[in-house]
Amino acid sequence: MRVGIGVDAHAFADGVQLVLGGVAIEYPRGLVGHSDGDVVSHALIDALLGAADLGDIGAFFPSDDEAYRGASSLDLLWKSYREVRDAGWKLVNADCVLVGEEPRIASLREEMGEKLAGALGVETGRVSVRATTTDGLGYTGRREGLAAHAVALIER
Repeated sequence: MRVGIGVDAHAFADGVQLVLGGVAIEYPRGLVGHSDGDVVSHALIDALLGAADLGDIGAFFPSDDEAYRGASSLDLLWKSYREVRDAGWKLVNADCVLVGEEPRIASLREEMGEKLAGALGVETGRVSVRATTTDGLGYTGRREGLAAHAVALIER
């Protein structure tokens, strides 16, 4: 068994759709990113790739590659997990934490877990999504952006 940790952060911007955990959310601002800016999916991708010692999201999907501009992070997650599986690993479970003051995601947690698990082709209960705030501290506390952390446990 191996464990990987992933972290991602993006700034808010006007005129961008907010996508978190594969779910499009009605919110006045979205996250700036080369793909769809989904910090939850990106953190999970890095956790999976790190656990399998396959590098990081930037190695597979470079931010200067136009092929990935606006790409669905769920598609990137699926492609990343295919690499992990091809290396002989499978997901035991993953835990994702969104860090930010808003939006509140309590009512969307289950849907996010389902979307992420669906992209991975695993049972819904293997992927959890939670959220926390920084109580006003830092860039997430000032509502300048969001961050996400993820941990993935894999086994052969």
